[in-house]
Amino acid sequence: MSLGKKYNVGMYGGSFNPLHLGHLECMIKAAGLCRELFIVISYGDDDTDIPLRVKIRWVYQLTKHIGNVKIITLKDRLHDKADYTEEYWIADCNEVKEKIGETIDVVFCGSDYDENSFWNKCYEGSEFIVFPRNEYNSTDIRSDIYGHWDWMPQIVRSYFAKKVLLIGGESAGKSTLTVNLANYFNTVYLEEVGRELSELSGTDVYMLPEDFTRILVEHKAKELRLLEQSNKVFFEDTDCLITKFFLDFLKDGEADKNGYLAGAIAQLNAYDLILFLEPDVEWVQDGDRSEVMAADREKYSQMIKDIYAEHGFKIKTISGDYNSRFDQAVKYVKELIG
Repeated sequence: MSLGKKYNVGMYGGSFNPLHLGHLECMIKAAGLCRELFIVISYGDDDTDIPLRVKIRWVYQLTKHIGNVKIITLKDRLHDKADYTEEYWIADCNEVKEKIGETIDVVFCGSDYDENSFWNKCYEGSEFIVFPRNEYNSTDIRSDIYGHWDWMPQIVRSYFAKKVLLIGGESAGKSTLTVNLANYFNTVYLEEVGRELSELSGTDVYMLPEDFTRILVEHKAKELRLLEQSNKVFFEDTDCLITKFFLDFLKDGEADKNGYLAGAIAQLNAYDLILFLEPDVEWVQDGDRSEVMAADREKYSQMIKDIYAEHGFKIKTISGDYNSRFDQAVKYVKELIG
């Protein structure tokens, strides 16, 4: 046995629905007492349970650096915990023992369990250790996710973060509002990836087909990375369908190919709120904005709305001066996260 380890094989289990800091503390302390710690993730097959693969990702990312933690899974046999009788307990226990394949020296639990729990009764012969879990519990978190935000590790928080997309025509104030909202809600945001890439030839008129491919792919990849850092809400300045709109407008030589890619990414995208900025603020020439679009802003704004409607997205419109837009956006976001 490794120096300083009291037990050879230990086990700690739970449904982690969702995983909170109490779970994390138990895992850290249990791993510190064992040569090898098995974490048993229980999971269901209905909408009330967080997907198993998500829970595995959480546990793995939070424990991979420790070095002596292994993950096994246990499917809930019944939907209602109250329906579990001793025969189900024993069956689950036998399955866990078979998966571990070694003598379990110690079973760890949080203080939401006691000596009469399944974890103690079914693993006779193993030592039973209860760690204090303070106030943390998954039931309270599920009843008010954002009210118990500080109870969850960052990797778990990102799963519950709301995604807010800002769209509209040129010079509608999207970029400024995106940054203002992110700063106000103390979170991260995704800027418009296409702005820099559209200037590789000095102007978007001479963009290469692969420039649009890069915009679509890099925007999605950056979104996935930034979501992991978000705090309750994540703001995004435009997305793949805005790129598709510009493909059609510029009549890019390979618009169809990149258009298919934009449509495929749109199928992967989901937003909790889409804010459309109406073109009723002053149009400002900033860089290489289109004078053609400036001449008929309502027409092109409607075209953008139509693209999102065709892909099944619902939008909320924002209008008025810049302060009014900020106030409206804040109101919608606060309603979203309570």
